[in-house]
Amino acid sequence: MNLSHDDGPREAASVDFGHLVHRRPSAVARPRSAIEVAEVVRAAAADGIPVAARGRGHSGYGQAQTDGIVLDLSALAEVHEVRDDRVVVDAGTGWRAVLDAAWRHGSAPPVLTDYLGLSVGGTLSAGGIGGTSFRYGLQTDTVTELEVVTGDGVVRTCGPGDELFAAVLGGLGQCGIITRATLRLTGVPERVRRHEIDHDTVVSAAAEQLRFVEDGRYDFVQGQVRYGESGRRIFLETATYYTPPAAPRDDGEDLPFPEFQHRLDAAEALLTQTGAWFHPHPWWNCFLPASTATEFLESLVGQLRADDLGPAGCVLFYPVFTARVHTPLVRLPPEPVAYLVALLRFPPDDTAVAERQVADNVRLYREARDLGGLTYPIGAIPFTASDWRHHFGARWPRLRTWKEHYDPAHILTPGPGIFTAPGSGTPRTTDD
Repeated sequence: MNLSHDDGPREAASVDFGHLVHRRPSAVARPRSAIEVAEVVRAAAADGIPVAARGRGHSGYGQAQTDGIVLDLSALAEVHEVRDDRVVVDAGTGWRAVLDAAWRHGSAPPVLTDYLGLSVGGTLSAGGIGGTSFRYGLQTDTVTELEVVTGDGVVRTCGPGDELFAAVLGGLGQCGIITRATLRLTGVPERVRRHEIDHDTVVSAAAEQLRFVEDGRYDFVQGQVRYGESGRRIFLETATYYTPPAAPRDDGEDLPFPEFQHRLDAAEALLTQTGAWFHPHPWWNCFLPASTATEFLESLVGQLRADDLGPAGCVLFYPVFTARVHTPLVRLPPEPVAYLVALLRFPPDDTAVAERQVADNVRLYREARDLGGLTYPIGAIPFTASDWRHHFGARWPRLRTWKEHYDPAHILTPGPGIFTAPGSGTPRTTDD
């Protein structure tokens, strides 16, 4: 397969949704099969050239960028098989396409991210969380089989119980590139009854949210803090799934199931039209233990101003039962319940503002870590080598062993800077 050295593809691959990191690759490949992915990886490994897989370009801080070769997986996007209980898809497939194909069979993935424009391979490499994760865990917990190209350029198939399966899911692309996945599906009702419940404080909102997930009264639970012309609003978004003639007794907005899952499409269209979609996005994500999450949330919300988030920005928070998350490399605090706290910023197109907010992200991460927090590593928090060792904790030696076995040349996914300097194949020093 030929590599493109043209300026257009290389420039497109040098940016992502975060618009904070810009690394221009030496070449871009657009494979159409796992065999073609393996050919590129094998040749790159022989020459020591770093390789990064790019799905939909929604990374927040250069995680899918490199100064070596970018594998553009947008052509590897076929839905191969759909049954009532599972679907087989290529890694470059977007979750919109997965949902649409499954819905036609009366099913859906148990966990969907709020935004469906992400690729399957991208979210499975990080975790994949949504408003149903309190019940089903992460998207990585719904995978039953993977096709993977390891750093030695070999196409392998793996499943639960296999070492490679554990090394790749939530592994941030360090040990292999996902090329195909078999995902579990569940039957879904036809409609959704959606509610918004306002609160005066995030403390009361988080407490009620926890009661909701413990008693299982709703199928979807999420907390938000938004700033508008009327000031700050703290509310819970909940949803009940049902099929007529059965219906929830409470009032709310009534929607077809697919329409509810596509609820952010209109916002994306508006932000694209205004240009805000293409501004820097210094987003921040961490898991906090339930024992300290409300303390952190209260402090965070108390110090935020409307212009810290931008007109479209918000704070998201929702609880997850940690026992439902079985992906070894996805780190959650060691308590029965952890809260994801996400700071989704849409600042103006101003480099200085973005740099200040990235620096603020580091400060917030340090505060969260002191409270037992662990990053959900999809946002814009620059990490040192020691940060990564702390993040993986007792799992660090295992990941390092897997890296040596499956990617001996250390060429895969240098963007996060876990084993090499961000974006390159140069080994990191102890603390850079």
